[in-house]
Amino acid sequence: MTHFPFMARFNAWANARLYGCVADLPDEVYRRDCGLFFGSIHGTLNHILVVDRMWTRRLEGMDHGLSSLDQILYDDFAGLRTAQKDENARLIELADSLTAQELARPLRYRRMIGTGIEEARRDHVLLTLFNHQTYHRGQVTAALTQAGVTPPPLDIGFYTEETGQSGDPGTVKTGA
Repeated sequence: MTHFPFMARFNAWANARLYGCVADLPDEVYRRDCGLFFGSIHGTLNHILVVDRMWTRRLEGMDHGLSSLDQILYDDFAGLRTAQKDENARLIELADSLTAQELARPLRYRRMIGTGIEEARRDHVLLTLFNHQTYHRGQVTAALTQAGVTPPPLDIGFYTEETGQSGDPGTVKTGA
């Protein structure tokens, strides 16, 4: 067993907390270009979903059907929030299903930027995905702080305290 089921559940928890905070923002703050790599909080949350879908579909052997990393999948907050929640559940199922042997296998995929075929270990892909989430959630929390909003704490310690998840690969609770 690996730490990926734990990380997938932590990821869903962190996203839910962040979306809960963002839900209270006025639309003009939510959509304002505040200098993030993807402009606004809305653009950044869409980007997180794009990358989640891209990697989960690749790991599942499916076409992700995405056209760009800045693609706006949902223009409305409610639709985006629901889609991210669904993607989080999909990622949990995926993480729960992968064995150590499957995680060590290479994944071949076509890059979205450029034309080349790449190859990476599946466990490295998941590490990249979780790191990517953390990176962009950090940008959103900085934008919230700039807007005068106190973002929720998103550290693993708060997650383990709140949920009772220890992170021990042998004791990950399902249904989180």
